[in-house]
Amino acid sequence: MCGFCGVISLKDRPINVDYIKGMCDVIAHRGPDDAGYFIAQTGNQQKKGQSYHHNFTDEQFAHISPLLPKIDSAYSQFELKNEKYDLFLGHRRLAVIDPSPAGHQPMSDKSNNIRLVYNGEIYNFKELRYELECLGYEFKSHTDTEIIIYSYKEWGIDCVKRFNGMFAFAIWDNYKKTLYLARDRYGIKPLYYTILNNGKIIFGSEIKSILEYKEYEKAINLQALNEYFTFQNLFQYETLFKNIFLLPAANIARIDFQNGFKRSCYWDYNFTDRTASLSFDEAKEETGRLLKIAVKRQLIADVPVGSYLSGGMDSGSITSIAAQYIPRLTTFTAGFEVSRLSGIEATFDERETAELIANEFKTEHYEQIINAGDIAWAMPKLIWHLEDLRVGMCYSNYYISRLASKFVKVCLSGSGGDELYGGYPWRYYRVLKSLDRENFFSNYYEFWQRLVPDDQKRELFNYDIYHRIQDNKPYEIFRRVFTFNEHLRYDVPEDHIANSLYFEIKTFLHGLLIVGDKLSMANSLEERFPFLDNDLVDFSMTVPVNHKLKNLESIKRIDENELKRNYKYFREYDGGKNVLREAMKAILPESVTERKKQGFSSPDESWFRGENFEYVKDRLLASNKKIDKYLNKNYIEKIIKEHSEGINHRLLIWSFISFEEWCNQFNM
Repeated sequence: MCGFCGVISLKDRPINVDYIKGMCDVIAHRGPDDAGYFIAQTGNQQKKGQSYHHNFTDEQFAHISPLLPKIDSAYSQFELKNEKYDLFLGHRRLAVIDPSPAGHQPMSDKSNNIRLVYNGEIYNFKELRYELECLGYEFKSHTDTEIIIYSYKEWGIDCVKRFNGMFAFAIWDNYKKTLYLARDRYGIKPLYYTILNNGKIIFGSEIKSILEYKEYEKAINLQALNEYFTFQNLFQYETLFKNIFLLPAANIARIDFQNGFKRSCYWDYNFTDRTASLSFDEAKEETGRLLKIAVKRQLIADVPVGSYLSGGMDSGSITSIAAQYIPRLTTFTAGFEVSRLSGIEATFDERETAELIANEFKTEHYEQIINAGDIAWAMPKLIWHLEDLRVGMCYSNYYISRLASKFVKVCLSGSGGDELYGGYPWRYYRVLKSLDRENFFSNYYEFWQRLVPDDQKRELFNYDIYHRIQDNKPYEIFRRVFTFNEHLRYDVPEDHIANSLYFEIKTFLHGLLIVGDKLSMANSLEERFPFLDNDLVDFSMTVPVNHKLKNLESIKRIDENELKRNYKYFREYDGGKNVLREAMKAILPESVTERKKQGFSSPDESWFRGENFEYVKDRLLASNKKIDKYLNKNYIEKIIKEHSEGINHRLLIWSFISFEEWCNQFNM
């Protein structure tokens, strides 16, 4: 796991070399083990088509690549300032597989015509290496990085379809004078880009690298702001920074001097081809078998590997399997100080159940207790690393990854199990009896307006901001998630649930993955996701809906009007992930497999009324706050007052605080 950045100039404007080191330095947290710089004149800006390039390292890492000049040296600066370049690739390395100097990036093939910067892990790289060796290729390292280079040489950019893993990369083909950007199936690893009017395309693992290239003119994206305050997420691939985009998951961008920037999708989820003949027992056995293979596959590393461990079934399943291969597996849990709380929030501390699992599988277990005051301390760091506001109240993610990073470099996560196997049944049942496609969209959109519904946007935004946004844009964005896939069906209740799974894995899970990447890499920690193994994902999509949801037939018989009136029905029929639950009964305690679904939630509803109420007022009711430029302060005051009186607005208050911090951090 690493971080990279780069620039390509498609016109006759050379790269400004004064910015390139800063682009790498600002993501040093993603790669504290090495740094590399490749800068080239591709021949496009030379009358005779002459090309040349240079490689540099940092003073800090000169011992790793002693033959490379240091980028700050007088010699290097002379070379940089006295030539014109149109391509730059920069890299910061977190060494996980083959941590030797042979893994230095940017990496090239033997001819120096194929050049790669890469972030992620290809879990099937050994199988691919064997296949490539049989075809005559030779390797100088034991990294998965080198496998990408020679896979590209053999199969072209379609090589991404062979990779089982998480990745984002940029690969320069000097033969074709073409740069490719690519991102994994699920969007685990981020890749941002912007296209300037002067023909330069700037890209990187984080937005901060783009901001370091000062030719980009920073401005807020008001349409994205409207989207965020609707969904507490961004469903389209824009960001809060105007004209900075996130390359979509399972996408490839081809960039060349003749055709510019062209983007295409190489894969998508498919929950429509469900195997009706698949019995429950067959689904259970195959799910268990594939999960075990996935966990084992993702343990590959030359550094210590641990596992997050909540009290839930997903992380418990992964821990139980990993413990079979790693003696004294290290596990990590975040809990909350809830001794002064009552009601449902008193159950949010999962340490007791996590300790039960840790004891069962004899792990070396560590815990972080989070208190109300920890929010204020974490917020500046959290938003700086998050960059682009996304789903959830994620300060607990920052703390748990910080804890894990003190002991391991790689940590397994249970994310993905809910979205693949139906872990949120109370959401799906809202659309179960939709009459047709448009009725389905309307019903589901009503639920997914997590923060501010459209009919309150006039209250939320200041007058001038409101008249610069498009009222119906969030609904169009929401709808487009579904209409992008022409194979989705809307005929029967099972179709509506399958479409809900499709939507949530494309949006909600993707937002969680972005948050997970940013906050784990803030602590130089690699997260891995066994549930997002290609073989397991491909199989899970074929499992019939009634195998995933235990109470589906009962729900279908409930009167629709009664269901709408009584939210308790949704919780009563909590039979999600049934086939996974049954598969894991062989290895997990019954108290875990039969436990009702509970997300990684913090008790902020109470904290925002009690211990953190002064913090909320200090951040959101101050006279000099920056969000007053965009949001109506009377509406913010109303929300805080309603929350103090018992109406739960914790997500919206968190989002207000996050946006205020974002405006401060990025001077917006």
